[in-house]
Amino acid sequence: MPRYAFRIEYDGGPFNGWQRQAGGQPSVQQAIEEALARLEPGEHRIAAAGRTDAGVHATGQVAHVDLAKPWDPFRLAEALNWHLKPAPVAITACAQVPDDFHARFSAIERRYLFRLLARRAPAVLDAGRVWQVRGALDLGAMREGAAHLIGKHDFTTFRSTMCQAQSPVKSIDEIRILCHDTPGGTEFRLYLRARSFLHNQVRSIVGTLERVGAGSWAPARVAEALRARDRAACGPVCPPEGLYLTKACYPVDPFGDEVGGDEAG
Repeated sequence: MPRYAFRIEYDGGPFNGWQRQAGGQPSVQQAIEEALARLEPGEHRIAAAGRTDAGVHATGQVAHVDLAKPWDPFRLAEALNWHLKPAPVAITACAQVPDDFHARFSAIERRYLFRLLARRAPAVLDAGRVWQVRGALDLGAMREGAAHLIGKHDFTTFRSTMCQAQSPVKSIDEIRILCHDTPGGTEFRLYLRARSFLHNQVRSIVGTLERVGAGSWAPARVAEALRARDRAACGPVCPPEGLYLTKACYPVDPFGDEVGGDEAG
């Protein structure tokens, strides 16, 4: 059975996350599997690089599936996009991959972007795609706080109590924060790179750094929270709508290009 990898873009707003739900709530996985069933009748199960939560978006999610017959990758992507309508999901690239390729277990890095908009007026055009706060934020303080999280640490403080990972120890390779002025405010973009992340880790980090930028936390308090290894020491978990999975990296790029990355390197 030939195996195919997909690069996927989606608006997470209408979905209850990536993973198929037992109760039938809409999920991105279910939408793609149902589209596949229209091409090849039967039950299909796809595996993804990351199981994004409800409301989280993606520009570079990667998934793989085994199909019964060979397909031209371009035609397969076109057919899936046709059957995915009107769901806000698109296959932006497709490639046949070796049988030992696994979208989750073969990945050596994942990249996320978080968009944080500081302005008082409502975010009309970006509603559902940014986390909006009303007060100004201090970029320098946020960068100083983020520096304490780079490297290998026990991230118990920054993971959900429902996280199923066997160990809270992770290595964050980069947290880069950029900003630019927008009409009436400033947009902050936080780029995070790591081999893998814990459940709610990115949103916990961003929510904490927002408190630093707002002046409610001193930057050094981030290091104290990390050392506490206590979920209660974390700042507030930010909402999901500003979070994007932008890229999953592999030893060999299955799509043969660098499209679908981010500005984090």
